[in-house]
Amino acid sequence: MTVSHQQANRRSHSAGDHGFPWSHIAGYILSVVLTASALWLAVAHAGRPVWRLSAILSLASAQIFVQLFLFMHITESHGPRYHVLALVLAAVFTLTVVMGSIWIMSFNGTQAY
Repeated sequence: MTVSHQQANRRSHSAGDHGFPWSHIAGYILSVVLTASALWLAVAHAGRPVWRLSAILSLASAQIFVQLFLFMHITESHGPRYHVLALVLAAVFTLTVVMGSIWIMSFNGTQAY
C-alpha cells in the first residue's frame, strides 16, 4: 500500500470516529428554542404585526442555518463545488416562493381581476 492510500485510510477511519454527537444535540436544542420562540410570537401576538413578521422570518432564517450546519454538516463536505450552486438555487427558489406568497397575501382579496 502506498503512502497516499495509507493517509486516505487514516482520514476515512478518523472521519468515522466522531464520538458523542454534540452537534446534533445542540442543533436539536436550538431548533426547539427557535420553533418555540416563533410559535410564542405567533400565538401571543407580541408586538406590532410588521415587527412580529420580521422576527418570525429571522427565526426561520436562523433555523435554516441550524439545519444546514449542525444536521447536514454542509461545511464538512469534500464533494464537488456544484453543491454550493444547488444551495444558492434552492435559496433563490425559496425566496421567490416566500416573497411571492407575501406579495399575493398583501392584497387581501381586494385586487380586481
